[in-house]
Amino acid sequence: MIKIVDTTLRDAHQSLWATRMKTEEMLPILEKLDEVGYYSLEVWGGATFDVAIRYLNDDPWERLSLIKAKVKKTNLQMLLRGQNIVGYRNYPDDLLEAFIEKASERGITIFRIFDALNDIRNLAKAIEFVKKKGKHAQGTICYTISPVHTIDYYLALAKEEVNCGIDSLCIKDMAGIISPTVAYNLIKALKSEISIPVNLHSHSSSGMVVASYLKAMEAGVDMIDTCHFPLSFGTSQPAIETILALLEETPYYPELNRSMIREISQYLENLRKEKGIVYDKMVDDAVLTHQIPGGMMSNLIAQLKEMRAEDKLPEVLAEVPKVRKDLGYPPLVTPTSQIVGVQAVFNVTKGSRYKVVPKEVKDYVKGLYGKPPAPIKEEIRRKVLGDEIPINCRPADLLEPILPKVRKELNQELVEKEEDYITYALFPEIALKFFERRKNPPKEEAVKEEKGNKEKISLLKEIFELAEKFNITSLEWQYEGNVIRITRGGISPVPTVNPPPATESQTKVQKSPEVIPTPPPSVKEEKKEVKEGTKEYEEIKSPMVGTFYSRPKPDAPPLVKKGEIVEPGQVLCLIEAMKLMNEIEAEKRGKIVDILVKDGQPVEFGQTLFLFEPL
Repeated sequence: MIKIVDTTLRDAHQSLWATRMKTEEMLPILEKLDEVGYYSLEVWGGATFDVAIRYLNDDPWERLSLIKAKVKKTNLQMLLRGQNIVGYRNYPDDLLEAFIEKASERGITIFRIFDALNDIRNLAKAIEFVKKKGKHAQGTICYTISPVHTIDYYLALAKEEVNCGIDSLCIKDMAGIISPTVAYNLIKALKSEISIPVNLHSHSSSGMVVASYLKAMEAGVDMIDTCHFPLSFGTSQPAIETILALLEETPYYPELNRSMIREISQYLENLRKEKGIVYDKMVDDAVLTHQIPGGMMSNLIAQLKEMRAEDKLPEVLAEVPKVRKDLGYPPLVTPTSQIVGVQAVFNVTKGSRYKVVPKEVKDYVKGLYGKPPAPIKEEIRRKVLGDEIPINCRPADLLEPILPKVRKELNQELVEKEEDYITYALFPEIALKFFERRKNPPKEEAVKEEKGNKEKISLLKEIFELAEKFNITSLEWQYEGNVIRITRGGISPVPTVNPPPATESQTKVQKSPEVIPTPPPSVKEEKKEVKEGTKEYEEIKSPMVGTFYSRPKPDAPPLVKKGEIVEPGQVLCLIEAMKLMNEIEAEKRGKIVDILVKDGQPVEFGQTLFLFEPL
């Protein structure tokens, strides 16, 4: 009998619902999930922590406690990014241990621990700390396809993790690219070499997952990951309903409560409709070439659209495997998927490979994320680092303990519990905003206004996409006292004050004067000359959509000040995009005449950040 790990409340809604399920939306089905008979419920970790405080105003620690209060029988499981914890870089050991301790206390019994590079040095401490708390440490192999990722490679990695003390092993196929034959051969080899249970986790992206699961069962796999139908297939896991139907009258059939499964799925389907979530569940065989997970693909498309470079998507998809090869064939999973993806976008949109290199790519080549599966070519290393020499030690060995500093730094008026220090250490800027909002919640009227604005934006976006889809060149309608006109090139609001009701002789949509929208400026370079008074200055523009940060962390001084003289290569600011901090550097010596955006402000592609006077 196969054991089932349910991913509905973590990976499934991260894959298809952009991780937007709130705690209050999970609570009604928790007791029912506990009655189904699953081996474990994956409910925490991955992107759920970041998204909860960044977008949902949800406390992830309180979410975990609320889940545990209702789930009495089933194991609660989380996805832990090894030394990255739930973030996008390596953190010190004291923070990792504190995080595992608090997660254990609040209800996690199984920690699925992975490292994006399969670097055992980034896994060992997490495994040690989980075992120290008496919890189940599930080691992970991040599955990918490359000349170096052979069955022998995976066997050697599995044995290293077993030697570290793991209780079970997960094959994490984040892009859904493991074939039925490889699944059978790999699991057969693992089961002949190690004695602990083996779990296969995959996605439906390429369409092979159900066949791969069946072959894995033939080879002796112990557990597979599924989810409930409304959050299944596409870039998510296969539906438990489908798996149960396939396994009837086989020795693998799990004895689960199918009537309870139907009730849960009906609730989730109603919730999907209520939230207005629509997604494409088509398979994509191109994933077998570019190996891009679904979440990364949506980020790439969004970035290119904001840069007005959607037509470059085929080039970017072709560039991703090249960058991946350049960087030593890292598996494409957080954070390496973002690192490779952002570099591929810059290589294509900037007209020259590695002309622009984000900070995280430099850190990766420097060895600060760990050891790549294959050596990085000297030519690429020099392009990225120049004469700088990469490290050869465990990256976290270079990090000082962080919690003592955080306890002194964080405003005590914002602290409600010990876990707040951990949250702040992981995501300083985002945590501060979350704590301040928690301490001074917005008034009900402000919340309603914010919700209304989001609904209006969503409506405009939907109408614009429909107009584009059906090649409508002009569309006009009345909405809340405004006449809105869509034409090729943009949306033009035409304000009207208390418009009179239409008479029978008037058309249903009030006509407004013809408005020819001004097309957005074409931004081909980051700098452009402008005049202010009698002097000519240059504009330093944002090369991407993201969030502007004037300082590397909340307690640090600004990277530059108005009136400051800067040198070539000096970092002026950070733009957070696709979960990475991208450094914007000065290209020449000059003076910062003005800073036009505020710290923490969202910025658009091509938006002016600084006025700059070359010297």
